[in-house]
Amino acid sequence: MGKYILRRVIMAAATLLVIIFVLFLLLEFMPGTPFNDERLTAEQKAHMQMLYGLDRPLPVRFLTYVKNMLSGDFGISYSIAQNAQISDLLKTRLPVSLQIGGQAVVLGTILGLILGISAALLKNTPVEWLSTLLSVVGVSLPSYVFALILSYYFGYKLGWFPVLYQAEQGAVSTVLPSVSLCMMTMATITRFTKTELLSVLSSEYMLFVQTKGLSGFSVICRHALRNTLTPIITALAPLIVGLMTGSLMVEQIFSVPGLGGLLVAAIQANDYNVVITIMFIYSVMYIGIMLVVDILYCIIDPRIRLSGGERYE
Repeated sequence: MGKYILRRVIMAAATLLVIIFVLFLLLEFMPGTPFNDERLTAEQKAHMQMLYGLDRPLPVRFLTYVKNMLSGDFGISYSIAQNAQISDLLKTRLPVSLQIGGQAVVLGTILGLILGISAALLKNTPVEWLSTLLSVVGVSLPSYVFALILSYYFGYKLGWFPVLYQAEQGAVSTVLPSVSLCMMTMATITRFTKTELLSVLSSEYMLFVQTKGLSGFSVICRHALRNTLTPIITALAPLIVGLMTGSLMVEQIFSVPGLGGLLVAAIQANDYNVVITIMFIYSVMYIGIMLVVDILYCIIDPRIRLSGGERYE
């Protein structure tokens, strides 16, 4: 168990270093410079390059780049907020995206598990038909469609929630964006839970459990659900990253000051430092979540653990 986790941590760290190297190369070889103002002379541009350390040798800049990024120093913004620390830009935007995405993950997972379990246990009933319908709708319609519908009815018509995000009403303002984003997660978890639970319930393993006289809700929780968690977690992991980093269209509809809007603004302004920083954050979150998933595999399914310290079963 310990060796398995250590190996995964080392692989995650190595992957992160490779990503940092690729991001640095993208920043280095992108066309143009951060100083594209036609009013600047060649001497002024050379001075700006020296001022920001862009005239130093490539290996030196890469080592400095890695050291700064790993220590949380992402440099400054060249265009969006000139000479402002990127970490300051993220302080106000990253928590908003994480809050909305986190709420969407929790809500979508809970609703998906409830609907999926109900559909599997109440097969060929209106409950199964309803869960199937919700799954199809959730997968078929993009999140921004739900955002527009919820914004119109619950924001404009009924007035229950703010139509646009308001910082002074942060908790209430995140409800509609979170519900909009959770639909895809709910639909995916419902579908996977129903399919896997039906497969487990009809397996020889569950028949053996039933022959021992075990039945009821405890059997479903202790035996059936545990065997369905691995594929559910596999499907949930990439969804978590997408939701935690925010959805651009949903953020635009509700005027949420999250990472999505900052990324678009940085791309339009050729603010490469901001673009690379946001992509680095996305990568860290994805690697971190996949590392947690690998560890959960080991806990949920002991067959994944190391056998004899050398190979996997």
